[in-house]
Amino acid sequence: MEKDTIVKLNKRFEEYAYEQDGVEYWLARELQELLGYADWRNFLNAINKAKDSCETTGEAVSDHFVGVTKMVKIGSGAEREQEDIMLTRYACYLIAQNGDPKKEQIAFAQSYFAIQTRKQELLEERIQLMERLQAREKLAATETELSKNIYERGVDNSGFARIRSKGDWAMFGGHNTSDMKRKLGIKENRPLADFLPTITITAKQLATEITNFNVKKNDLKGEGSITSEHVKNNKDVRSLLGKSGIKPEELPTEEDIKKLERRVKTLDKEIAKKNLKGKKD
Repeated sequence: MEKDTIVKLNKRFEEYAYEQDGVEYWLARELQELLGYADWRNFLNAINKAKDSCETTGEAVSDHFVGVTKMVKIGSGAEREQEDIMLTRYACYLIAQNGDPKKEQIAFAQSYFAIQTRKQELLEERIQLMERLQAREKLAATETELSKNIYERGVDNSGFARIRSKGDWAMFGGHNTSDMKRKLGIKENRPLADFLPTITITAKQLATEITNFNVKKNDLKGEGSITSEHVKNNKDVRSLLGKSGIKPEELPTEEDIKKLERRVKTLDKEIAKKNLKGKKD
């Protein structure tokens, strides 16, 4: 395909895109023209095949193919209703995949929507990974603050480790830090939180934040009083989780946070490549 043709088609596909509530979409009647279909019935066949493909992938068809009715002029100022379909980028990709690749427009659309859809998938995956990374970083920062806070109140590093382990004992229903590492198959020299799911990391961070607050507010001093405070807060947060049927000690481990960090860097490189390719196209 000639470069000029690619540039022209890219411009047209972008011009026909709409946006509503932050969601990009195309209208089927207009996509029909873009893909070189002369007959609406034939294009509906491609749409129906795309819906079948969508269902096969486990996606909700209603999330990607939304029927709408619009008014169109038919001459002499008169109008009539016309059925149309709002299509997400993924829906357009599936339609293109079910089209004739010998047609220039279809061949372009298959690459165009494949690249953009994959980029969207990468972005969504990155966001999910970053949520866990950010939760872990927030917990680390809160624990560091607690460590500094209680050091000024007569508790050394060994005392802090004991306080944190007692907090885990309360959070995990009677399993301290070492117990949980053995239970989950985590090496003793690795932080437990590096393997916990986001919900548990967030729960630990909340309990620690409350401990920090109350230690300062009530001017608590010494390992004993601060331990009691931290245990209470972890029990309270555990109780809150329990109301939703969540038992932290029963949740499986997740990917090592160090591996996750490397995976985010890899995703960033792939997204950058997709962006670069999109600009060239």
